Amino acid sequence: MKNVAFIINPFSAKKNYQPFLDLLQKKIENPNFYISESLEGTEKFIKENYETTDIFVAVGGDGTISSVAKSLISTGKILAIFPAGSGNGFSNETNFTKNLDELLTKIKGNQFREIDTFKVNNQLSINVSGTGFDGKVVKEFEKTSRGFKNYIKVSIKTFFNYKPITVKFQSENFKKHDGEYLMLNVANTRQFGNNAYIAPQASTVDGLAEIVLVKKFPLAYGAIFAARMFSKNLKEDQYVTYLSVPEIEFTVNTQDWHLDGEYNKIDSPIHIKVLPKSLKILI
Repeated sequence: MKNVAFIINPFSAKKNYQPFLDLLQKKIENPNFYISESLEGTEKFIKENYETTDIFVAVGGDGTISSVAKSLISTGKILAIFPAGSGNGFSNETNFTKNLDELLTKIKGNQFREIDTFKVNNQLSINVSGTGFDGKVVKEFEKTSRGFKNYIKVSIKTFFNYKPITVKFQSENFKKHDGEYLMLNVANTRQFGNNAYIAPQASTVDGLAEIVLVKKFPLAYGAIFAARMFSKNLKEDQYVTYLSVPEIEFTVNTQDWHLDGEYNKIDSPIHIKVLPKSLKILI
């Protein structure tokens, strides 16, 4: 498998990547792999191996996948995934599992499909990005040892103290949606991760992003919101609004964002733009 390269995030899977690497070296003789500790290192490795590699495998969570995908957008190169994150939303949505034999079979098949990605200002996103409550949650979550239980703890603690954000849209078509919200999410796929479906109707092949506007709701509604989200039944009501758009601009009075689960500071105004069929992904 000389045309395949593996990019491993050593901080994923509770920093326990060695079992994967040991198994990989048993399955493939002299595999081409890189232990990445920075975005710059990942970009350099891809550039150095670009001419001799057809498939780049991201080993990590959604942030790792996004960092690899950034260098593969609008090229002939194919992205593959071995999920090793805390949420694994994008790998869940694109049918990658923690089964190396299954992955290697896919690699031998060398089949792909083209999916959409999008940008938040000049930064790439492949899964779900957002601001407001969940941007703040990710900021605090990154201070913990991660894991689903810690995410829930941080979410509950943040909810009680969080003040709504103010969103103002640039287009007259969306001015009626100006207002205060608990959070605003931009979804290319259906879920954050851990099977939390924030946009059950989202598609990676329709050329559209789902803008999910969620107003701050009373505590009693929280159980309803969670039940609907984890059962793929979240829908529009007095607290939730969906806008399906190829492109949109707005301002928001916070810099706290998460891009595919990774915390980022982003200044307004915000420009969301879908890049249709911009990424080849292994099937």
